[in-house]
Amino acid sequence: MIKVHLRLLIFMCSFSLFAQDYFPSNSGVIANNSNYTAFTNATIHVSPTEVIENGTLIIKEGKVVSVGESVNIPKNTTIIDLSGKTIYPSFIDIYTTFGVTKPKRGGNGPQYGASRSGFYWNDLIMPEQDVMASFKYDSKSASEMHKLGFGVVNTHMPDGIVRGTGALIALNNDADNSMRVVDGETTQHLSFSKSVTSRQSYPSSIMGSMALLRQMYNDAEWYADGNIDTKDLSLEALNGNKNLLQVFEAGSRANLLRADKVGDAFNIQYVIVGGGDEYERINEVKGTNATVILPIDFKLAYNVDNPFLAGTLSLSDMRSWNQEPHNPRLLAENGINFALTTYGLKSKKTFSSNLMKAIESGLSKQKALEALTTIPASLLGKSDVLGTLKTGSYANFLITSGDIFEKKTKLYENWVQGTPHVLENMNIKDIDGNYNFKLAGNDYKLTISSSTSKPNAKLESGEKSLGTKINYANDWMNLTFKTADSTKKEYIRIVANTTKGNSLNGKVTLPNGNTLSFYANKTKKKDSEKDADKKKEKEKAKEPFISPITYPNLAYGFTEKPKAETLLFKNATIWTNEKDGVLENTDVLIKDGKISKIGKNLSNKNARVIDATGKHITAGIIDEHSHIAAASINEGGHNSSAEVTIEDVLDDEDIDIYRNLAGGVTSIQILHGSANPIGGRSAIIKLKWGEPADDLVYNNSPKFIKFALGENVKQSRSRTNSRFPQSRMGVEQVFMDYFSRAKAYDNLKKSGKPYRKDTEMEVIAEILNKERFISCHSYVQSEINMLMKVAEKFDFNINTFTHILEGYKVADKMKAHGVGGSTFSDWWAYKYEVNDAIPYNAAIMHNAGVTVAINSDDAEMSRRLNQEAAKSVKYGGISEEDALKFVTLNPAKLLHLDDRVGSLKVGKDADVVLWSDHPLSIYAKAEKTIIEGVTYFDLARDIQMREAIKKEKSELINLMLQEKNKGLKTQPVKKKEKVLLHCDTIDLHN
Repeated sequence: MIKVHLRLLIFMCSFSLFAQDYFPSNSGVIANNSNYTAFTNATIHVSPTEVIENGTLIIKEGKVVSVGESVNIPKNTTIIDLSGKTIYPSFIDIYTTFGVTKPKRGGNGPQYGASRSGFYWNDLIMPEQDVMASFKYDSKSASEMHKLGFGVVNTHMPDGIVRGTGALIALNNDADNSMRVVDGETTQHLSFSKSVTSRQSYPSSIMGSMALLRQMYNDAEWYADGNIDTKDLSLEALNGNKNLLQVFEAGSRANLLRADKVGDAFNIQYVIVGGGDEYERINEVKGTNATVILPIDFKLAYNVDNPFLAGTLSLSDMRSWNQEPHNPRLLAENGINFALTTYGLKSKKTFSSNLMKAIESGLSKQKALEALTTIPASLLGKSDVLGTLKTGSYANFLITSGDIFEKKTKLYENWVQGTPHVLENMNIKDIDGNYNFKLAGNDYKLTISSSTSKPNAKLESGEKSLGTKINYANDWMNLTFKTADSTKKEYIRIVANTTKGNSLNGKVTLPNGNTLSFYANKTKKKDSEKDADKKKEKEKAKEPFISPITYPNLAYGFTEKPKAETLLFKNATIWTNEKDGVLENTDVLIKDGKISKIGKNLSNKNARVIDATGKHITAGIIDEHSHIAAASINEGGHNSSAEVTIEDVLDDEDIDIYRNLAGGVTSIQILHGSANPIGGRSAIIKLKWGEPADDLVYNNSPKFIKFALGENVKQSRSRTNSRFPQSRMGVEQVFMDYFSRAKAYDNLKKSGKPYRKDTEMEVIAEILNKERFISCHSYVQSEINMLMKVAEKFDFNINTFTHILEGYKVADKMKAHGVGGSTFSDWWAYKYEVNDAIPYNAAIMHNAGVTVAINSDDAEMSRRLNQEAAKSVKYGGISEEDALKFVTLNPAKLLHLDDRVGSLKVGKDADVVLWSDHPLSIYAKAEKTIIEGVTYFDLARDIQMREAIKKEKSELINLMLQEKNKGLKTQPVKKKEKVLLHCDTIDLHN
C-alpha cells in the first residue's frame, strides 16, 4: 500500500514539474505562448446575438485569430478541450474609479475666488485633469472584478463638476501598464457634485452647478474664437476634450433630465449615469435620446416585523424596493440604450445577485449581455476590439460551466488580453451533491458543495450534525469527522476517489485504527423533490409582482394621467372676482380647458354635470411666495446668483403639490431663497400633479427674480460671516455695483461689438430693460425705501415687496412707486427685524391703494391660504370679496397673469375650485381642484386612494416578510422627516 502511494506521489510530482514548464495554469495553457491556442468543443457566444455550438476559438498574442464551427487549427497549437463548457466575451464596466485614490476632503471655511492661476475662475472646473497622472493598478480590485466577469474597465477621477479625462484599462494582472492601458484618453467626465478637495463656495446647489456649466460652455466658445488673450488651461482642455465621449454622473432620474437639459443647450449628447429610478418617468428619459449607464444597486427589503415602525414607511420607499429590479427591463422595452456598471455598490459582490434579480424581473439575457459587452464597447468606440469574440478582437473572454446568467453556473477562468486568470479549476470534477452511506451500523448523509473551489461538507447521522473537515484535490477527497458519541473525542477519516463525479470510492479509517472499504453514491432526487423543484420553477416563471407605477410614483399618484373634460357645474355660488361680484344659484361651463360660460340654466350635452347646490366656486388660489416643489432653494455661494433659475430644480414628486391642491391652490411662484441680495430667477408653475417638471411651468411665463434685504443677506446669523456684504449699507452697494455693471454690459451688447456672453449680466440687464420683474424679500422700512430709490436711479420699478411686514409704514411711498405688497396675514416677532409687524398690515396697504396679496412662504400655511385671507376681514375690516382677491386675483396681478387666471371670466383658464362651504370659512373643504379643465384633486377620489394605499402597503409588507423568511438580508426601518424649505434654507449640495 505504501509503495503504491509513493509511486503515485512520484508520478504527481514529476507531472507537476512537467506542468511548470508547459502548463503553469489550471487551464493547461502555456503562460507566455506566442503560438496559437485553440479552445475546442465549446458553446461560444461570439456576441450577444451570435452563438456557435461545438465551436472552436483560436487566439494568438492576446487577439482572436478565428472562431467558428469548422476552423483550421495550425500546427504547434496548444489545444484545450472545453467539451460541455461555454465561452463568453468578458464584460466591460464603462464607469469606475478603478486604480484611483479617493480624493481627500479639503480644509474648512469658504473660498470665494480661484486658488489656481492660469486656469478657469472656478476650481471645480478641471477638464485638464488626467486620470493617468494618479493611476495605480490595483491587482486586488482587479481580481474582485475578474470574479464578476469583467475584463476591461473605464476609470476616472471622481472629483469636481468637470472631472477631466478617463482611461480604458485591461484587467491583466500579469502585464505592465504599457499593455494594460487600452486607451489613455477615452472620456470626459462631469457631474453636479462639488469637489471634496476644494473649499470653493460656489456653487452650493444643483441649480448653481447647472448655471456654472452653462457659463463654462459659453466661455469655452468665446475662448475658442480667440477672444481671450490670457491663456486658460482649463478652457483649452475643455475644447480639446469635446470629441471624447461626454459622461455625466447624474445619480437620479431627476438629475438625468437636468443634465440632458444642459447638454441640449450646447448640442452635446451626454451619456448619463443614472440612479435606477428611470422607470418613474420612462417617456421623459426616452425623450433625452441619452444612453444610460445603469447602476444596479437595488434596495434591500425593510425589516417590517415591528408594525409600529413599518407604519412609518412611505409608500414611495416601499415601491422603490419592489420596482427598482424592473428598471433595466423597462428601459429595454422602451428602446433606451443602457450599459450596466458596478458603480455605486457598497459591495461589488452584490453585482451578480442584483443582475440575476433584474433578469428574474424580466430583463432578457441577450439585453443583459449587450449591456455588459457590445454597448459599452460601442460607446467607447472600441467595437472592433472589445465586446465580441470576432476576429481581431482582444482575447478577453470567460470560460463557464454553462449559461452565465444562471445562479448555478461556475465561472472558471477570465482571460484578459490572452492571459488567463483562474477563478476555479475547471479540470476538477464537480462532486457537489448529497451522498448516503452506512458505516459501522450507522446511517450517514453527506452534503458537499463548492467542490471546485473551496469545498464545504455537512455530515449528519440521525438528527446529529457532526463536525467535519474536507479537502478535495486531484480527484481525491479527504474527509475527517467526529464520531456520533459526543463524550469521546474520536475521529473517523475517509480517503476516497471520484472518477465520474457521481460516486466516492476509497477507504475509511476508524478511531481504533481499523480500515474498511468505503463507497457512496450521489443520491438521485426523489419524485417528491423533483415535483418541489418543478413547483419552484413554475413560481419563478410566474410574472413577478410589480407595484403599479403612478404619476408621480408615490402615494396619491395617478395610474393614468387625468385629461381635460367638459364640465358643467349647476346651481353654485360663484365668486367671480369681476364686476359681477358673487352670483347665487349660477352655472359654470368648462370646455377645452377654459371658462366657456357663466350663467343660469346652462346646458351642454357633452358635459359631465356636477350638482353644486349649496356649494361655492372660486378661481384657484395663487401663492405669490412659495418654496414647495423645488429640490434647491438657495444658491448662496456668491452675493449675486442671477444666473440660476428655480425652473432647473423643480421637484414634480413633492407631495406638497398634492396637499396644496387639497387646499384649493392651483398656481404658485417658487422663489429663490434670501441667502444673497440678488437671488435666482423664479419658477411660476401650475400644480399639475403627475405631470413632469417642465410641463408644470406656465407657457410664456412672466420673468421674475428674487432680491432680498435684511438680516439674511448680511449674514446676521452666519457662522463664517465672511462674504460681502455684512451690513445693510453693503447690501445697497451690491445693487448699485451690479446694476452699473449690467448697464455697461447691455450697452456693449447693443453696440454690435463682440462681447462675452454672461448669463448673470444678461438677467440683470433684463431688469433694466423692464423685461424681468423683481420680487424682493423685505421687512424694514428703511431698506424698502432704499431699494425703491436705487430702482428709480436706474429708471425701473420694483414689482413686489414680499413679506414686507413694515409695509404699513411706507404704504404711501409704495403706492407712488407702483410696487405691490405680498405679505403674511399675522406673523410677527419670529426674529428681530419683524418686531414691528402688525396683523393690520395688509388692510393698511390695501386701503392706501397698493395691490396686496397674502402669501405663505411655508408648505403648511399654503394649504389654508383661504383662511389666511379671511383674517384680513377681522384685522382691518376688509370685505369678503376683497379678502378672497388677496389670494386669487391680486397675486395674479402681481405675477402679470391676471389675463389668464385669478378670476372666473369667460375665456380665462379653467383654474377653479369647488368648495363645500363659504371659501373663507374654516369649515370649507376643496372638493375639486381643477386646472385647465383637468381635475387634479377630487375629495371623493382622495378617500378611495387612502384605502388603496393601505391595501398596497399591506401587500408590500407581506412580500418583505417573505424575503426575510427566505433568509435574505433586510434593512432597518428609519423614519424620514420631510424637510420643509423656507427662504433661509441652505442646500446641502456636495
